[in-house]
Amino acid sequence: MRIQVWGTLIAIAVTIGVSGCSTQTVHSAQQDETDELLFGAKKKVSVAKKTSETRPKVAKYTGNQAGRNTNSYAGGASGSTALPTMSSNELMMIADRIFKNESGSDPDKLVHWNDGENFASMGLGHFTWYPAGRPARFGNTFPDLLGHLQSNGVALPAWVQQARYQGAPWRTKAELMHAKQTGQVQELQNLLYQTRLLQAAYIVERARRAMPKLVDAAPANSRAKVAQNLNAIANTPGGWYALVDYVNFKGEGLNTSGGYNGQNWGLLQVLEDMNTGQPGQQALHSFADAASRVLARRVRNSPPARNEARWLAGWSNRVNTYRYPGV
Repeated sequence: MRIQVWGTLIAIAVTIGVSGCSTQTVHSAQQDETDELLFGAKKKVSVAKKTSETRPKVAKYTGNQAGRNTNSYAGGASGSTALPTMSSNELMMIADRIFKNESGSDPDKLVHWNDGENFASMGLGHFTWYPAGRPARFGNTFPDLLGHLQSNGVALPAWVQQARYQGAPWRTKAELMHAKQTGQVQELQNLLYQTRLLQAAYIVERARRAMPKLVDAAPANSRAKVAQNLNAIANTPGGWYALVDYVNFKGEGLNTSGGYNGQNWGLLQVLEDMNTGQPGQQALHSFADAASRVLARRVRNSPPARNEARWLAGWSNRVNTYRYPGV
């Protein structure tokens, strides 16, 4: 199979989705408010709701030539809806961190099935892949990732292309472990290893698209807080890693029918739980603290039979990497 080389993947991944979103026409009063809170765009004041508050802009990230992230952030132009961009070096850092978080940097775990789960965990972000006919409680994300790879020139094996629409071809962990000895699964595993950067770009784009939705979905009395906290993290060196990894780890938190006891555990819930702050190191600590509280609440709310407490130590270790991302 022909797979694009690493250097080519860097160029593609930085081009797609990581360069921020384009300026869009605003079609509703709520969208006006969202853009004002999130992007700091200057707009006509709505008759229904006036505000004189100035919110911090989500700024454009700039890194130095050596690839190390710096504290230099340039604010976007008035009326722009540009979110922070990142260098290829930062994207590679995110890819490496997620690979370590999800798979211990072990290529063999790019095709995996975790104990106690009823779906396969695939690729860099351990994207969920449910067998045909099984309810996808936590979302079925691997088929979309396959579409992303294919749209960027990656040739999928014929059996993967077919299974993409039918469901994972293994119904249990035992079936997958047995199949991993075959050439077919080894071929898929190699493909997923070679396309790590494209997968990281997909994860970043998913987080970027979620940002306005997070503000829209927040209760009216907490929308400004969610926007300010999101801006604080996005404009802190290493903050993109925290946002992107948490969305990949536990989702956006936008599914109103998800969660336990009516309480979800995604990025929105973490931003709501954060202490309001400004960009800087303290914002990363506040984000990690809030994530720890939200995940502990999930464990308390979970059905006892699932014994989710066994995962909490590992989740805490992962969340603590957001405090000092090393950029």
